[in-house]
Amino acid sequence: MAKRTEEDYGCELSEATRMIARHELREDDATRIEALNQVRHWIQKHPSIKRCRTDAAFLLRFLRTKKFSVPMAEEMLERYLTIRQMYPNWFQNLDIEDPDIEAIVDAGYLVPLMERDRYGRRVILSCAGRFDPYKYTSAQMARAHSLIVEALMDDEENQVRGYTHINDESGLTMGHLSAWSLTDIRNMLRCIQNSTPMRHKETHFVNIPSCAVKVIEFGISLLNEKLKNRILLHKSLDDLKGTIDPKILPKEYGGEVPLNEMIAAFKKTLREQRDRIRQLDDMYIEIDSSVDSQYATNDDLNGISGSFRKLEVD
Repeated sequence: MAKRTEEDYGCELSEATRMIARHELREDDATRIEALNQVRHWIQKHPSIKRCRTDAAFLLRFLRTKKFSVPMAEEMLERYLTIRQMYPNWFQNLDIEDPDIEAIVDAGYLVPLMERDRYGRRVILSCAGRFDPYKYTSAQMARAHSLIVEALMDDEENQVRGYTHINDESGLTMGHLSAWSLTDIRNMLRCIQNSTPMRHKETHFVNIPSCAVKVIEFGISLLNEKLKNRILLHKSLDDLKGTIDPKILPKEYGGEVPLNEMIAAFKKTLREQRDRIRQLDDMYIEIDSSVDSQYATNDDLNGISGSFRKLEVD
């Protein structure tokens, strides 16, 4: 991969977003230049990192998520590279031209909304009932998620302002729940909160069926306190609309733009970024058995193992 320098970077943030970056992330021009240089030097000297993107858009994912703490950003980058190789079924071979992944996207299972929320955050809508758990695997579900977020994470506005997640759980069945083992859900949540460079600002759940209440509670229990405090449970769509401007939602949810138009618009983005996303698989870090053991352990599941079929549900 060709190395790129700070001169390749031209800040595309609006003035309002620059102000947020200064106040919330401690970012200014001098801090950004110095931090990028430090991380690039660290990558160059790292004994295990053999290939890695060093352009500003990529490295700023981590620096902004960690508020320009260079050691914490470096740790997250190392984890990011590691999980991509430890769980290739989840994080590699991300391609909108994969027929199964394209079908999952076309169904409307996961779609970024066209308009941002009132805080300027990118909003990602997940519709559980639009994923067929009898036709597609949990690994394909995970790759669909990975594809969507990889297409979003280089955007500077997203890096600074963060993300709002809306999870419509209507249509969620035991077929969805039993597709994931408890170990897999633990590992996935660990990847999300420790290894994925995204500022998760709000996560909304709506229309949770009774069969899924304890499963979702279990998943929430595995999160750190910061993420737990950013989860909001809504009893109805009307309740959700008290927090999220309904105008930005798909027409099917009371908004203005039909869901299929939002899907088509984002698929255009996925196709434009197809080569860049596929090239992520060129990155490489050597991992040893101690790292493998660290990610495979079940200690924070308190001895629970097996699948969601074993959870008692109301």
